[in-house]
Amino acid sequence: MNPRVSFHPLADVELKEASLFYDTESPGLGAVFLDEAESTIAHIVEHPDAGVLVAGSVRRRLIPRFPYGVLYRIKGDQVRILAIMHQKRRPFYWQNRK
Repeated sequence: MNPRVSFHPLADVELKEASLFYDTESPGLGAVFLDEAESTIAHIVEHPDAGVLVAGSVRRRLIPRFPYGVLYRIKGDQVRILAIMHQKRRPFYWQNRK
């Protein structure tokens, strides 16, 4: 992963849990999800301001092909991933994350 990117510990758990879920649904789909998530994060690093503002300084980019979004905050040249959030569940559960 890019050294300019850091994950909130719970965002890392969410990424792994989603990948495991998709892999149990269809073997190999978890790896596809991880590839799409990593590609989305790479786009965030390249164009951090392109994400939609959702709350204060928190931005969101959707993960293609999956109902998930990457919620992140920009601080200087660093990107902090706050959540890997399912789009249809508990919309603001991540708000207290730093």
